[in-house]
Amino acid sequence: MLPPKVLNAANYGVPQKRERVFFVGFRSDLGVKWSFPRETHGRDALLWSQHRSGDYWERHGVARRHRPLEGKGGELAAKLTREPSLLSWRTTRDALVGLPNPELNPTASCDLADHRFQPGARSYPGHTGSPLDEPAKTLKAGVHGVPGGENMLRRPDGSVRYFSVRESARLQTFPDEFVFHGAWSETMRQLGNAVPVDLAEVVAKSVKKHLDAAQRRDSLGHERDLQPPR
Repeated sequence: MLPPKVLNAANYGVPQKRERVFFVGFRSDLGVKWSFPRETHGRDALLWSQHRSGDYWERHGVARRHRPLEGKGGELAAKLTREPSLLSWRTTRDALVGLPNPELNPTASCDLADHRFQPGARSYPGHTGSPLDEPAKTLKAGVHGVPGGENMLRRPDGSVRYFSVRESARLQTFPDEFVFHGAWSETMRQLGNAVPVDLAEVVAKSVKKHLDAAQRRDSLGHERDLQPPR
């Protein structure tokens, strides 16, 4: 058994800051030498694309007058001396591309499974929503009796609304073809308890790669043992 490790899903291309502990072990007789996959995405790359190159805003068609003021992000980006080599963190805006606003366009939203507007969102201390242009905060299964916990979008003007089930599924990297069942609160609880699909895939593929290699080594060893001596 390897030492457990906390992985931040945002560092592996998931549009959500979600930390989860992974326990990975291999049978000792397999001789597998394994380590957790390297991170592929980073915050500095997002800061660079937003505050230095502007590629992020151009990709989303956001005019300069609608871009947020520099603020802390601009101060952090100014300290970067070169463009980061990692890919950019994916943001809430990235995740929701192509989905109509369920509050402003309910007719179009009805054509998509699990994409309905849920009224009643309000902001208060400890429950302020996920900024549009950062990875989402950790989706929760429910905190202190509040279904969905922190599962709100915070717009640049400070207003909030609940994520639809489909939007939350996007933040957890479920495919759009995956259909959920049950009331909004129950479905959000399921999503809040889930491990992001893309993060699980990264770890599982790495484990499979090493297990396959161990199996090939074992097969070659058996073949050599069966060959008659020369």
